[in-house]
Amino acid sequence: MQILVNTDNRTPGPAGRTAALEQRIGERLNRFSSRLSRVEAHIRDVDGDTNGARGIEARLEARPNGGDPLSAKADGVDAEQALNNALAAMMSRLDSHFGKADRVRP
Repeated sequence: MQILVNTDNRTPGPAGRTAALEQRIGERLNRFSSRLSRVEAHIRDVDGDTNGARGIEARLEARPNGGDPLSAKADGVDAEQALNNALAAMMSRLDSHFGKADRVRP
């Protein structure tokens, strides 16, 4: 499973944290790794200097092997919270998606 993290130039946080975000995605989605070819995260600042409670948005797109992509989106105070919220939504989508696929198999 390939993991890609993209951030905009306004997303606050320490430099080089992309690797930590990639690691977090890998940890949370590890049990699906053999069934996913790629996971992309797009993290952006949606409210500029305001830095409100929903100031950062994380969008995730997971690509199942040979299937259509699944997506999830969430907001948070910082990139980590937004990513964790989006990962929770993605885990639910993947559980549902692969659960249905497993039930269809003979």
